[in-house]
Amino acid sequence: MPPLALRGVVTKVGLMQKTATVLVSRWAVHPLTGKRMERSKKYLTHDPENKLRKEDIVVIRNCPPVSKLKRFKLETVLQSPETEREALRAKMQQQQ
Repeated sequence: MPPLALRGVVTKVGLMQKTATVLVSRWAVHPLTGKRMERSKKYLTHDPENKLRKEDIVVIRNCPPVSKLKRFKLETVLQSPETEREALRAKMQQQQ
């Protein structure tokens, strides 16, 4: 299988060790009506360091099977609300 990188949002984390669920959405056009529809799919992703948090925006890449359902691994974290919140707090403390 050729390398495949997908961008998605972490929806579930912490229930399984070293695993996070990532929701990947795409737009598709209905063949009859021509309307745009949002299609989504969930992927189990290997996160060896357990660094993902809910609502993180990540890039995942396919890899050889890690377990029965895990076929993707974490590549990068693009945006994390938790780290942004900490940075904003630090900035507010510097201003005071």
